[in-house]
Amino acid sequence: MREKIAEALKDAIKNGRKRCVSTLRLIQAAITDRDIANRATGKDPVSDEEILAILSKMVKQREESAQAFEEGGRLELAEQEREEIEIIRAFMPKQLPEEAVRQACAEVIDEVGADGLRDMGRCMNALKEKYPGKMDFSKASGIVKGLLR
Repeated sequence: MREKIAEALKDAIKNGRKRCVSTLRLIQAAITDRDIANRATGKDPVSDEEILAILSKMVKQREESAQAFEEGGRLELAEQEREEIEIIRAFMPKQLPEEAVRQACAEVIDEVGADGLRDMGRCMNALKEKYPGKMDFSKASGIVKGLLR
């Protein structure tokens, strides 16, 4: 993942794509910050799975920002956030369609043997383990909650 991001940054610099360059530098900075935090606690540098989690968090932050900008009437800033989301998503696995997410949630509930809302955490952990970066876990959480009632 690190190499792919570095190559994309070199390419963006060569082609003069300013938005792409700034977004890729933000990604690299976030990864470096996590590496430094891990080093302080004696952990290894971030893995590809952790990089996916960082990217997912960055997408979620930008979605929230874009929505806030739209509500505030700042459409040009909302558009910038959406452009950054597309750049970040290029490094993430393809998201599962909603029907596949529903099916995955139902399968995990069966596998875990969940029979009520108290098993929600176990179900979500299993989903995060099986499908890292492949679904929006906040939406999956709502689906699991609906199925467990």
